[in-house]
Amino acid sequence: MTYQEKKSIVSLISVILIFGSFCLYMYPQHPEGGLGSSETLRYWGSFVLILTLVSIVAHIVISIMFNIIFRITTKEKEPAFADELDKFIELKAHRNSFFIFIIGFLLAMGSLIIYQPSQMMFVILIISGFLSDVTGSFTKLYHYRKGF
Repeated sequence: MTYQEKKSIVSLISVILIFGSFCLYMYPQHPEGGLGSSETLRYWGSFVLILTLVSIVAHIVISIMFNIIFRITTKEKEPAFADELDKFIELKAHRNSFFIFIIGFLLAMGSLIIYQPSQMMFVILIISGFLSDVTGSFTKLYHYRKGF
C-alpha cells in the first residue's frame, strides 16, 4: 500500500471519528427551548463554529502523528513532491467534495424557502460538510487504488 493510500485511509477514519465524537459531545447540550428560540440558534451556530475549529486542529495533529508513525515504521520519508497523477487525483477529490457541499448548501437554503425550521438548515449544512469531507477522502483512496 502506498503512502497516499495509507494517508487517505487515515483521513477517512479520522473524519468519521472526529465528527462522530463531536456530535456525541454536543448532543447532550442541545437546548430544550422552542424551534425558533435564540438559544437554539446560538447552539447551532456554536456547533458549526466549534466543529470547524476542532476539525482543523485535529486534522493537523493527526497528519503530524501519521507522518511520524509512517517514518518510524517504514523508515521512509514522506514523498517530497507530487507528480501529475497526485495533482490530478487531488483535483478530482476537491471537485467531488465541493460538489457535495454545494448540493448540501443549496438544499439547506431550499429548506428555508419551503418554511422548514432554521435547525433543518444547520443540520443539512453540517451533514453536507461531513459528507463532502468523506467524499474527498474516499475519492482519493478510490483513485489511488484504481491507479487513475
